[in-house]
Amino acid sequence: MEVGALIIIFALVVLFAFLGLGAWATVKAVGAAKRGVDRTITQARRTVEDTTLKARSIGQGGVAGSLAQLRLDLRNSMRATQAALYQGVQSDSSLTESIALFERLSRHGHELDDELKRLEQEPDRKRIAERLPELRERTLKITKSADSLRWAARDRARRFADDELTLLSEQIEVESDALRDWSRESVDELAAAAAAWDARQTAAGGPGAAPDAEQGTRPAQPSQRAGEAARPAEPGRPALDPSAPAAAYPWQKAPRPEATT
Repeated sequence: MEVGALIIIFALVVLFAFLGLGAWATVKAVGAAKRGVDRTITQARRTVEDTTLKARSIGQGGVAGSLAQLRLDLRNSMRATQAALYQGVQSDSSLTESIALFERLSRHGHELDDELKRLEQEPDRKRIAERLPELRERTLKITKSADSLRWAARDRARRFADDELTLLSEQIEVESDALRDWSRESVDELAAAAAAWDARQTAAGGPGAAPDAEQGTRPAQPSQRAGEAARPAEPGRPALDPSAPAAAYPWQKAPRPEATT
C-alpha cells in the first residue's frame, strides 16, 4: 500500500513539474511575441513619422516646415549615433563611457523633440517664429555633440582596422621571407646528405668500388680446370653470369629433340 502511495505522489510531482514548465514556456513565448509586435509597431510608427516630417519639410514653408526640418535633423543624427555606438561597443569595450554620455544627451534630445512636436500644434505662429532661433541653436548643439561621438567612434574603429592590417602585412612579409629561407636550406641539406651517402658507399666498397681488387684477393675455385686460363674480370660485370643456363623447374616440359630423317 505504501509503495502505491509513493508511486502516485511521484507521478503527481512529475505532472505538476511538466505543467509548470509548460506554463513558463508559454509565458516566455507570449512575452517574446509581444516584444516582437511592440518593436514592429514602434518601427512602423517611426517610419510613418519620418515620412511625414520629410513631406512637411519639403512641401510646407514657414514655421511648420522649419519645425519639421529641425525634428528630422535631430532624429537622424541621434539615430545614426546610437547605431554606431551600440554596434561598435560589441568589439570595443572602451565605448561604454561614450554610450553613457550619449544616453545623457538622448534625454535632452527627447525633450527637444517633444517640444518641437508640441509646437507643431501651436496656433500662435508668431510666437513660434520668435523662438525658432533658440530652437535651432539647441538642435545644433545636440546634433553637433551626437555627430562628434559618432565620427569619433568611426575614426577609432577605422584606426584599429588600419593598425591591424599593417601588423598583419608585416607578419605576412616575415613569414614569406622565412618560407623562402627554409626552401633554400632544405635543398642544401638534401644535397649535402646525398653527397655524404655517396662517400660512405664508396668507402664501404659499394657500387662505386673497383672489382679488380676483389678478384685479386679471391682464391681460385676448385672446379676451375687446370689448363684453362682465368678470364680477366670485366669492370661492371654483374655478380650473376647471364650466359649460365636457366634452371629447369619440374613444371616445365622437356625440350623435344629435333627430328632426324
